[in-house]
Amino acid sequence: MSIPLILASKSRPRRDILFNAGICPTIRVSHVDEPAALECAARQQGIAVDELGIDEKVMILAEAKAYAVYEAYLEVAAASRAARGERVTGWPLKADSAGDDAAESAEDRADARTRDFSGVDVPTASEPLQDAMEGKPGLTCSTVGPLILGCDSLFLLDGEAYGKPHTPEVARRRLRQMSGATGELWTGHCLIDFATGRVAKGASKAAVHFAEFTDGMIDAYIATGEPLEVAGSFTLDGFGGAFIDRIEGDPSGIIGLSLPLARSLAGQLGVAWTDLWNVKRDERFGEEHVAVGKELPPKENVHQPGDGWVECDCGRRHWGTNGAAGIMLARRDPQTGEPTAIVMQHRAAWSAEGGTWGIPGGAIADGESPIEGALRETFEEANITPQDIEVVGSYCEDHGPWAYTTVFAFEKPGHEVHPRANDDESMEIDWVPLEDVPNRKLLTAMRTDWPAFAARLAAMADGNQGV
Repeated sequence: MSIPLILASKSRPRRDILFNAGICPTIRVSHVDEPAALECAARQQGIAVDELGIDEKVMILAEAKAYAVYEAYLEVAAASRAARGERVTGWPLKADSAGDDAAESAEDRADARTRDFSGVDVPTASEPLQDAMEGKPGLTCSTVGPLILGCDSLFLLDGEAYGKPHTPEVARRRLRQMSGATGELWTGHCLIDFATGRVAKGASKAAVHFAEFTDGMIDAYIATGEPLEVAGSFTLDGFGGAFIDRIEGDPSGIIGLSLPLARSLAGQLGVAWTDLWNVKRDERFGEEHVAVGKELPPKENVHQPGDGWVECDCGRRHWGTNGAAGIMLARRDPQTGEPTAIVMQHRAAWSAEGGTWGIPGGAIADGESPIEGALRETFEEANITPQDIEVVGSYCEDHGPWAYTTVFAFEKPGHEVHPRANDDESMEIDWVPLEDVPNRKLLTAMRTDWPAFAARLAAMADGNQGV
């Protein structure tokens, strides 16, 4: 199996550089406050931000982004290591009545991705959660990887460093300065091996020679929207590529990710570049914008490791080539300890069974355990913070070639989770009182499992009084 690579950036061009080079990265946005990071670094040196060299700036920001994602993964791993309780596994396809579709509505049967085993006597077994995770793939037992890559780019022109212009006015002013001129595109990289904590970093640069721009060219280019959110107000791999006369240096670095530098940094960490390959040659040119529900997902969504449909033995299609997982997070009454509410996700219209309510979660990425995948997904989707919760059990619905793991968790005593929709996979995220859960239009599996899950939450809360 290949070593997973995590890209600490939402930049589509950076992701596409890797993908076309044979690496499908997991995307994890760092949410770094870039001005604050630069100000902190300058303050530590006793100088002003403007006195930092461009090479220093791109390295400071690349390192800040990589470490932000690294620390987020450390929180996920810590919460997973602290997990306790029982993992219950159910095998609905082994039940005598598993083939009986009488419980399904016509709407459910029309959607081959739902699963409804209501009325089915599912055989189950339980074991301590930590025993179930022992020796299985996951962050906590990895000896190498995943590798976390942070990048940042700045453009140097006439001694001044430029980032993203953000507004048409700023972009127009810069493009006029760039007309017929030569500048330097600097890209900083920081690569962290999660398993060992080892770090390798460096910067690349390339000289860029621009054509003469007319005002008409500038206006047309700005109208595309492309130069507003890219360093230096131009790109090599888009509309702006035709206005670049020549390049001296690494072309991929100009797009925002230097493949030669990234390969060198991986080698410094003892990882062969080819060990990161996880994309077949033909797959690079056949990416599809696959519909998950009845509508297409947002164009910004890209394929990531673990994404994809599994043709299951139950006759349905399920999302997640490594399976899927989510967290049922409960809040307890501070006096009685009884569960009072759970965090629920109102699913986006484009998702499977869009418009229904369920728990946040998604596909498990390469190299993750189900608990780690659930913790990561629910932070990204719903702002469920791993350091503020305690995992107290799980239920794995095992179909053989695919499984879904529901991870049960409580807020830690004295901690509060403030859920919110962090991405476009949700219409809303909210605490829902337990008594109101059955009144929502529930995801099919949620509707089926809720009575048993509610009873188990109550039992686990009773067994965790004062914990």
